[in-house]
Amino acid sequence: MEMIRLGCTELRVTKTAFGALPIQRISHSDAVKLIRRAYDSGINYFDTANMYTDSEEKLGSALHDVRQNVVISTKSGGQDKKTVQKHIEQSLRMLQTDYIDLFQFHNPADLPDPTDPDGPFAAVLEAKRKGYIRHIGITNHRLPVAKAAIDSGNFETLQFPFCHLASEKDLELVRQCKEKDMGFIAMKGLSGGLLNNAEACYAFIQQYDNVVPIWGIQHEWELDQWLELAARDVHLTPELEKVIAQDRKELAGDFCRSCGYCLPCAADIDIPQSARMSALLRRSPYEKYMSDEWHEKMHRIENCIHCNACKSRCPYGLDTPALLQKQLKDYDEFYAVHHND
Repeated sequence: MEMIRLGCTELRVTKTAFGALPIQRISHSDAVKLIRRAYDSGINYFDTANMYTDSEEKLGSALHDVRQNVVISTKSGGQDKKTVQKHIEQSLRMLQTDYIDLFQFHNPADLPDPTDPDGPFAAVLEAKRKGYIRHIGITNHRLPVAKAAIDSGNFETLQFPFCHLASEKDLELVRQCKEKDMGFIAMKGLSGGLLNNAEACYAFIQQYDNVVPIWGIQHEWELDQWLELAARDVHLTPELEKVIAQDRKELAGDFCRSCGYCLPCAADIDIPQSARMSALLRRSPYEKYMSDEWHEKMHRIENCIHCNACKSRCPYGLDTPALLQKQLKDYDEFYAVHHND
């Protein structure tokens, strides 16, 4: 398994890393089995967060006896000192460890102020002095915040969405992190499931020797997929470059990355799925979306009260209500043709 240095942290991590958000959707025993198999197969880097329900607990159960052999990063979205202190204590307890390798501020709208004695950064600095955390990073979905985080010099790592749909501005973040010796952790390497050629996704990121992708893993077949690609050490080929070019053509412009920061919705609309339905119908098996359940879920869009809360929360600046209306129109046209297939 290829290992790389995670920026100035000096942590040595596997370039194929385990994103532990999806394991909150499976049973405790299945999650422990999956995590342990990933570890036994050579993966040493596991990323989770306080807000991922029982993900930390499952990682703790699976890895507590090999803790010295793994790197664990977690996150808190707390906005004050007391909340972040509470989250760090909870993370240590759930992970069954006495230290966190990398603590990350979880997608803040603005950079936390390291000089505020009652702010979240104060809690992290205190925890670092006590040895509870070893390194400080930040995650984000907003280019201006990510750029400011790099420029600030206050963070050792940046976690940011990165895949072969990356814009030139996204690529510039990767270059800047390398120049500043700041670790770059890539989330959403499959763009929230819209990209369906894992080999192309893997090969694209392999071009960047300072980027560590964390692949969200829920099923054995997903783990097998990443292990097989790592074993083959896949790199870009002309065939894969054609796949990437087609993906960029089909998904150019504004599209929902399914990050979920738009939720909750006052009208109970499943925004992360509904807002990208057109792409899902084109790029994945569409039959399940022809069900009565999904027909009802899509038509909840008609109940939108236009509060614009989702639009205000979108880190990509999407006009979410307008996007939802377009998706419903496309869905109804597709449904009329295919629901009896």
